[in-house]
Amino acid sequence: MTPLARILVVRLGALGDLVHTLPVIPALRAAMPSVEIHWLVEERHAALTQLVEGVDAWVFWEFPRFGGPRGLRVVVPFLRSRRYDAALDLQGLIRSAVLARASGAARVIGFPSAHLREKPAALFYSEQPGIGDVTHVVDRQLGLLRAVGISDAPRLFPLRIASTPVADAAIGLARGRPFALLVPGAGWPNKEWGPERFGALASTMASRWGWRAIVTWGPNERTLAEEVVRAASGAACLAPSTGVADLAALAPAAEVVVGGDTGPIHLSEAAGGRVVCVLGPTDPARNGPALPGSGSVSRFSDCSCRYARSCRRPLPCIATIGVDEVLEEVARVTGVRGTRAVTGPPGSSS
Repeated sequence: MTPLARILVVRLGALGDLVHTLPVIPALRAAMPSVEIHWLVEERHAALTQLVEGVDAWVFWEFPRFGGPRGLRVVVPFLRSRRYDAALDLQGLIRSAVLARASGAARVIGFPSAHLREKPAALFYSEQPGIGDVTHVVDRQLGLLRAVGISDAPRLFPLRIASTPVADAAIGLARGRPFALLVPGAGWPNKEWGPERFGALASTMASRWGWRAIVTWGPNERTLAEEVVRAASGAACLAPSTGVADLAALAPAAEVVVGGDTGPIHLSEAAGGRVVCVLGPTDPARNGPALPGSGSVSRFSDCSCRYARSCRRPLPCIATIGVDEVLEEVARVTGVRGTRAVTGPPGSSS
């Protein structure tokens, strides 16, 4: 196979999908130490790119702009000037396939049609290799590397983790006690477990194990996070607004991170945290935790609206997952047993 000097990775978003694509970078680096790797991504995910090691250049597109410094009128000519040996469309959408083709790369490589989210994307590829018998999305991404001679690559996440003032402040809220991170937000209503359940989980972890719960939140999620804190009856506290770098620094310090099938949960695991993922309409084998040491609780087998953003039933299947089920999985993942006395300075239980 002709050596590749410069490769374009096309994965535009979203956060969880970008995290699941990260293992492609160390796999390329290990097989081709001198290759130059560029990555085309939506500008709104620039914060994540600051944490990623191994990418030589990030090309930002301000979706869906045509004009301006980050619009397609500037981005496409820039891509074409790089003269890529190959473009890997790791998204599988029409727009990502069009951009991969528009880059002018000598080879435009995409998933086989059975793995495409939008089938017409195949029209823009020059190659659609078999990716093997894969289930998890991380292995699906790595499978596309077979086209450039790479197989059986490990699930490695090349993240550069450092403390942040927000992470330090959030850890301080635990007042020296072990703590759990709760991530109640989700991109789809169908993926939300509900503030009452998160609150009950926090209360039980506090009474049973002496843990504090810290509730994280991002854009448009503060109200939901505050509802969790109220439902926890003093067992949880509200973190400051939590960005990507903050969450990456917080997750490894927590006993466990609990949330749905969302970008922050996948980032938490990639950063070294142990996660328990609560899933309804998405398959844990495909979208659940990617690393040993994490776990999940799922109702996917009972779901009648799989991969739908909103549930068609009066009661979403994820809402039938009980607090005790999640507690049991948290205990299994963390190895905590029995009841621990609450320790810490006076007033630390509230």
